[in-house]
Amino acid sequence: MTRVVITGMGAITPLGNNVQDFLDGIYSNQVGIAPITHFDASETGITVAGEVKGYDPAERVGKREARKMDIFAQYGVHAAGEALEQAGLKDGFKNPARVGVVLGNGIGGLTTIQDNVIKMNQKGPQRVSPLFVPNGIPNMASGNVSLRYGAQGVNYTISTACASATNAIGESYLRIKHGLNDMMITGGTEGTINEIGIAGFAALTALSTATDPLQASTPFDVNRHGFVMGEGAGVLILESLAHATARGAKIIAEVVGYGANSDAYHLTSPTPDGSGPAGAMQLAIDDAQLEPADIDYVNAHGTATGANDAAEAKALALTFGPRGVLTSSTKGMTGHLLGAAGAIEAIAAIGAFEKHYLPENVGLTNQDPDTMDALLVDAENKQVDPKYVLSANYGFGGHNAAIIFKKWEN
Repeated sequence: MTRVVITGMGAITPLGNNVQDFLDGIYSNQVGIAPITHFDASETGITVAGEVKGYDPAERVGKREARKMDIFAQYGVHAAGEALEQAGLKDGFKNPARVGVVLGNGIGGLTTIQDNVIKMNQKGPQRVSPLFVPNGIPNMASGNVSLRYGAQGVNYTISTACASATNAIGESYLRIKHGLNDMMITGGTEGTINEIGIAGFAALTALSTATDPLQASTPFDVNRHGFVMGEGAGVLILESLAHATARGAKIIAEVVGYGANSDAYHLTSPTPDGSGPAGAMQLAIDDAQLEPADIDYVNAHGTATGANDAAEAKALALTFGPRGVLTSSTKGMTGHLLGAAGAIEAIAAIGAFEKHYLPENVGLTNQDPDTMDALLVDAENKQVDPKYVLSANYGFGGHNAAIIFKKWEN
């Protein structure tokens, strides 16, 4: 089978609007969560979020083009541009028909939908924007990336809730592995920090009501009380090894395994025994032809909700044995980017190859006894230079996905 490598990465996140700033933030324990500024959230009962800060559409999207895109699509175009630049592809592709785009998002153009429903209710249906549909539908992140950068291969969107980006990266890896594409632009993007996004998740009692940003997102902590909404995008450039070598690309890491399955258990809750997520991780390990002991680090889904963290700790134990692998959730620093979570968390995990140590489980004060099967990364045990890292994400609807990256070795 064809080997698949990563040659570019791009990110726009609560910790910075490029990959280097994002990784520097993750690996220095910075928290990008802050009071909500996008709208007046006082009536929602939620006060903090992981907002993107200082975003300027003129940098890569263009101010005129930005008016034709919902914010989630803008973030995707921005991150894809950085990834292509890093991959040495800003001047285009030799064979664009062999370059595909697969991006994940959980909801799509929610701000566009919200604003136009309000406008219709207040001013009538004739006032709905003619761009309502092309801005609101969820495939328009991948659509706009394809249009902007000239990728003429397969172009589609995966929406599997919070597993979306991991599924997108995994499916892109499979397309290259099986010779269907030479290169893929993949990852995820999300922009749902608005009235209906916050109110909707608050109605599920899924969001943290903390007012202190440093104590709002606390994965695996005994006092965790919900997730913090985040926004942004992460994009990876995947290529066949032969294609990357032929054009003299600098290789960042290798993708070696992918697994996905379904809990078939509950609309919003994971399998309590962790068997669903464990199955996805084991599928990824099998695909990589590895043993669980080969995995040096897991970037966990770790949402800081009671059900998720407890089930995920059981899943880790089923796969690696109790306290069998160093694990952290970086959501304590970024919040939860929903359909984009897997993309920025994949980048965070890959960053360990460059940094030569692991990201800590920021926000943890007192680990919940129900999660003690998870061996969490802290200041004392983070000095590990990993060879294999696994990133896993799980979503409403029972979606589970895991992907394994290998440190690049010539």
